[in-house]
Amino acid sequence: MTRRRGAGGSCWRMTATGRKPFGTDASIESPYVLGIAPDGNSLIMMVPNNGDATERQIGLSDGREQPPLALGNDFDSVLADPVSRRIIGTMQLSTATSYKFFDDGDQKSWDSLTRAFPGENIGLVSWSDDRKHVVVRVDGARSGAAYFLVDLNTYRAAELGRVYGDIAPADVAEVKFITYSAADGRKIPAYLTLPAGKAAKNLPLIVLPHGGPAVRDTPEFDWWAQALASRGYAVLQPQFRGSDGFGWEHMAAGFGEWGRKMQTDLSDGVRALTADGTVDPKRVCIVGASYGGYAALAGPTLDRGVYRCAVAVSGVSDPHEFLEWSSRREHADDSRGLRYWARFMGVTDKDDPKLTAISPLAHAADVDVPILLIHGRDDTVVPIAQSEDMERALRRAGKTVTFVELGGEDHWLSKSETRLKMLQATVAFLEANNPPN
Repeated sequence: MTRRRGAGGSCWRMTATGRKPFGTDASIESPYVLGIAPDGNSLIMMVPNNGDATERQIGLSDGREQPPLALGNDFDSVLADPVSRRIIGTMQLSTATSYKFFDDGDQKSWDSLTRAFPGENIGLVSWSDDRKHVVVRVDGARSGAAYFLVDLNTYRAAELGRVYGDIAPADVAEVKFITYSAADGRKIPAYLTLPAGKAAKNLPLIVLPHGGPAVRDTPEFDWWAQALASRGYAVLQPQFRGSDGFGWEHMAAGFGEWGRKMQTDLSDGVRALTADGTVDPKRVCIVGASYGGYAALAGPTLDRGVYRCAVAVSGVSDPHEFLEWSSRREHADDSRGLRYWARFMGVTDKDDPKLTAISPLAHAADVDVPILLIHGRDDTVVPIAQSEDMERALRRAGKTVTFVELGGEDHWLSKSETRLKMLQATVAFLEANNPPN
């Protein structure tokens, strides 16, 4: 499978048989290849076009443009035949994972398979050359999070194993896909995980914004949200403006809104859940990693009065220094990476004075809730100095702060032992500062 949206350098060229069949400038989003066409005679690519992407089909033998397949823009990745590598369908992430196959027989087989797991999210993992034996991942209340081998000859499914061996289906908290209105009327999609055994009324809440920011949460089992729900918390995962996966317009609405409406989209979710009685507004904390870590720090500094504590994992605290560091790392003051960050931050360059307004570090003295900082020592995406500087600023201002350094860990918490350490520190901090009972 290939991701639907890509990003690259400032220009992109494709040549074949001495011809230059395609060329374009690409300052942030760039063309990307989806795969080989079903007939095997051409290459399918997507080209940015006013935010969306236009499909182009280039002949492999002569480099000439061919009529497109008309895939549209409502898909997130393509499916390729395991033998020929030709495109045979598409996958879309919305409230659930869905698949469209070009072949009617493949589509009927898949539709029959999905009926065996009603109400659950089914993800295609792999399949045999004849596509009669399929491995799927199933997430939901009945299956928990598990892999199944499905025989499409007999339509029998055999469980291969659980994604998390010690977590039974009964341990998995309910997840709802909801929408709520931001202050300006924008509809914000979100996932709401509800703790088992508790009525959905006056619950303690953890707001868990994703990283990116131009990514999204998915319908699959979320280990972080489920871990927090297992302790008695409701967990809100807003797909705030600027998130990917809900159309270009929703993403573009986040440009220039870093620390602004992207932030208030989160607290607007708290207000919506308070209004319908689901959560207790006096028992709300915010937790996040990467961009979510920035949002966790921006909560008690830029959008105050909503959260009683915050946990920032590998978060950006000083946007100005972060852009300076990115510039030094990329050896350029104008790179694709810097253009990406500047677009969301709403600044012209790394020295733009407006960065101070969205800097949690610059507003550390305004904090009036406890903060937990967690950061991997070997993080090469957001340097650990971002958390070290925030800790020093908070301590100088006499604020309550705890810093947990994860030795030998990267930005993605790749090691199970340090991921567990992060989770244990987070839960202990939340239970101390926002008791669930």
